[in-house]
Amino acid sequence: MPARTARGSLEVETDLLLGVDAVLLPVSFERGAFQSQPELPAVAATSPTSRPRGFEAELFAGSRTPSAKKPEPVTAPESPSPRPLAGPASAGVVEPVAAPIVPLVDRVVPPAGASKAERLAELDRLHARDCPHCTTATGHERIVFGEGNPDAEIVFVGEAPGETEDKLGRPFVGRAGEKLDEMIGAMGLARGDVYIANVLKARPPANRTPLAHEVERCGPYLLAQLAIVRPKAIVTLGGPATKLLLASELGITRLRGAWANVRLGTAEGAPFDVPVMPTFHPAYLLRNYTPETRRQVWEDLKKVLEQLGRSIPQRARS
Repeated sequence: MPARTARGSLEVETDLLLGVDAVLLPVSFERGAFQSQPELPAVAATSPTSRPRGFEAELFAGSRTPSAKKPEPVTAPESPSPRPLAGPASAGVVEPVAAPIVPLVDRVVPPAGASKAERLAELDRLHARDCPHCTTATGHERIVFGEGNPDAEIVFVGEAPGETEDKLGRPFVGRAGEKLDEMIGAMGLARGDVYIANVLKARPPANRTPLAHEVERCGPYLLAQLAIVRPKAIVTLGGPATKLLLASELGITRLRGAWANVRLGTAEGAPFDVPVMPTFHPAYLLRNYTPETRRQVWEDLKKVLEQLGRSIPQRARS
């Protein structure tokens, strides 16, 4: 039986991710290699694959001188003015206006260096010194730049640091980070095999969703990170990260499981395309720990393995 560890009022299973094929009924998904596109293609809505009755899947059973140009300060776009809600019951209540999705602009030239690790370290230093968002942000303890294998084939991208990440200065090290580690392990990989980063490098106040002008200012540094690593696939974790990277208004339930595309390296004059697989955020899995949600995430991860030509690990339930 899978081991369980208590995390507050929620029990988190820690030994298996969906079992694997020996535990699962056959999983079907579209096959076919990713093809580069000159522009970001529209992401089609997908519906969950039907499952036979009685399906019980266990998802988580258990330094060179930089040649980079200093980024020019970015002026925050003016936001629409909030408007009072109508009706006597709403007197004095202000209706928030949703901020538009701001496309990330590849305008930060990654620094030169003898290795990817050196280039990332220099970009980390330049970001901490120059980022128009993170140099003016308040309410956070540490900047969380990113970590992992500079030569990783897969990069996982989240939205922004949380409370634990802010304290430790590392991405995905809280409860959601433990779940991400399990996801990575189920793919037959270790955390040190992949690269992990966020769109924002400084924790937003009260863990709120990043604002449009924050993404516009800090987001280009994520694109510079990705341009250095040059992954073969990017996995976006959750709706905010997916929407921000793909500049899409669609929700994660419609975006997940469908390959999209992002163009990197434009600032260096050598653009290249990378396939992006959106999936649910690990924290969402902790809140919605159902067989269906876990199956959906596992299907997404299997598509990534197939894209990279990797075999799907076979692990029996213990």
